[in-house]
Amino acid sequence: MNASVLEAPAQAPVLFEQCDAVGGKQIGIATLNAPATLNGLSLEMAQLLDAQLAAWARDDAIALVVLQGAGEKAFCAGGDLRGLYRGMREHQAKGGGDIRDNTQATAFFATEYRLDYRIHTYPKPVLCWGHGIVMGGGIGLMAGASHRVVSERSRLAFPEITVGLYPDVGGSWLLQRAPARSGLFLALTGAPLNAGDAIHVGLADHFVSQQRYDAVFAALAATKWSGDGDRDRELLTELLQEQAQPAPAGPLQQHAELIAQLCDAEDLDTIVARIESIDHDDQWLQTARKTLAAGAPGSARLGYELQRRAATLSLADTFRLEYLVSLQCAAHGDFAEGIRALLIDKDRNPKWNPATLAEASPTWAAPFFVAPWPRDAHPLADLERSVENPA
Repeated sequence: MNASVLEAPAQAPVLFEQCDAVGGKQIGIATLNAPATLNGLSLEMAQLLDAQLAAWARDDAIALVVLQGAGEKAFCAGGDLRGLYRGMREHQAKGGGDIRDNTQATAFFATEYRLDYRIHTYPKPVLCWGHGIVMGGGIGLMAGASHRVVSERSRLAFPEITVGLYPDVGGSWLLQRAPARSGLFLALTGAPLNAGDAIHVGLADHFVSQQRYDAVFAALAATKWSGDGDRDRELLTELLQEQAQPAPAGPLQQHAELIAQLCDAEDLDTIVARIESIDHDDQWLQTARKTLAAGAPGSARLGYELQRRAATLSLADTFRLEYLVSLQCAAHGDFAEGIRALLIDKDRNPKWNPATLAEASPTWAAPFFVAPWPRDAHPLADLERSVENPA
């Protein structure tokens, strides 16, 4: 595959290439290039990627786009928590107050969510190679791709309850649509998914062994792309189906009936009590139980409330709602404390406030959904609106 590297130093946080395919079309390849941090998505990376995707969307020579991560360990392990932590501390040092005054959080979440929405609505095929760890912000990048590949080493998760956040990046919308309320279980427990389970819940499409990576890229170059988005999506599906194989079922599918029973209730308190009372020797279930028990009660409440609301929202509306709640978490929630305990002091002993689910009531959560701006002044107001559910 003949490739031309767009101008960028080798140490650039995102690398961009354009590769020739037969018939004259090209393939745009974007590589997250921060393997030392498991390709954690920074504000700069999101800005670079969004700008390049916008340019490729306008370029008739580009038939499709590939998203991948440098290194063998991860596609993207999440967002830049350290950068967000610095922004939260600076905002608190200035007295806190208006959530819009946290310049780091406002810029990061707006850029990240806008990028994620661009991928969901991209006019050309997008192939995301989700090898290795794909968590949080990584799922945000991967979920909107038209073709999402997972491999034998893929591990997907929304672990935000461990850092005082909730499954954002459209996670409220994605997980609400997972079968048999399994998405709520994943939000509450941060439980990891293998390739088969990721496909089962709708977060991935094709299981392709990492050994087939070169063969897939050779096939991409050998395909005569039409330049018509719909037709090229069909061609890409056929190409990947030839390279794919059945994905082995993971623990989520193996325990699907039990998980459905645990989450079959109309109130969060009952569901949490059931999960925390799991009596099963399966290690995956026990880890899920322990993660929920140690996680932020406020995160459990917010994740539940957001999934409930996302059931009647468009994707654009969901991103607008998550943007508001994420800024509230950065100003008033446990987000800073969770990052401190995990990454800064590393004592793994967060002091959650509220400390119990009883304290993290719907009344407690209500202010997180109160916006400081008029509806039409929302920073993401220009995302495509839902006629049925205007933001």
